[in-house]
Amino acid sequence: MRKNLIRLLVCGALLSPVLPATVNVQIPAPHPGRPGTINYVEGEAFIGPNALAPATAPGVELERNQTLSTQAGKVEILLTPGVFLRLADNSALTMVSPELANIQVRLERGRAMVEVLDIRKENDIRILEGGATVKLLKKGLYDFDAKTNQVRVFDGSVEVTAGTRHVKLGGDQTVTVGDTAALKAVHFERRQFEDDFYRWSALRSGYLSEASVDVAGLYVGPGPGFYAPGWYGLGWYWDPWFGAYTFLPADGIFWSPFGWGFYSPIVVYRSPYWFYGHYPHAFGEYHYPYGHGFPAPGYRGHR
Repeated sequence: MRKNLIRLLVCGALLSPVLPATVNVQIPAPHPGRPGTINYVEGEAFIGPNALAPATAPGVELERNQTLSTQAGKVEILLTPGVFLRLADNSALTMVSPELANIQVRLERGRAMVEVLDIRKENDIRILEGGATVKLLKKGLYDFDAKTNQVRVFDGSVEVTAGTRHVKLGGDQTVTVGDTAALKAVHFERRQFEDDFYRWSALRSGYLSEASVDVAGLYVGPGPGFYAPGWYGLGWYWDPWFGAYTFLPADGIFWSPFGWGFYSPIVVYRSPYWFYGHYPHAFGEYHYPYGHGFPAPGYRGHR
């Protein structure tokens, strides 16, 4: 029943040049999406000693100096608009600074992955690991592993600083951090690290791609050039059907590192038919690379 409802909503958003006025309603959300907002919980997760219930956790905020931890579970949190951080099983992180222009998160143990769809020059996003500071510079996919003291860049670019030592990493490069590490960038084979956590992150990205189409359609108004109340441009938007925030760009399509598209209401309004014609997709289908959503043209997964 739920899949049929989602199919009807998304196809309606993509195939209809003008949506009925009845969809022009404010979409209730726990609060405007802010850095540190819990977006999804699977399994056992905690803020400090307090357990997070998967059904009610979305919208809870991880505040300054609070620690988020998992046992047999995973968590997705929002950083700046277009940036998702995902925490693996048996891992922990501390929110050092949740300010929009100064995000600092320290990985205490385990593993975390950061998917960056969009990053602005005003954003300063840093992940702290093993005594090093990693500044995210571009859109991409970043893997942080406290168990091995490694930082891996699948796609994108980062600057790693430890004391007076600096190194810049690009795609398919990794560095070992720590007190005695030389901070030397070396090549790695990404297929070796496309494990269960990587595939879970890709699956989440695919679901959020579906949610972006769903929510973008709800912000298309009843006439040419009009958009529904609540549309304010680039940012996080709550989708009540998926029970999570998704990312909507101000215009165009933003492609994730996993190959899924995130859509502006302007694109949905201006392109009422071609998405479905080019990308037939059965919702709930599991396919390459690892998830759901509408893939980029010609996308066949990572190299």
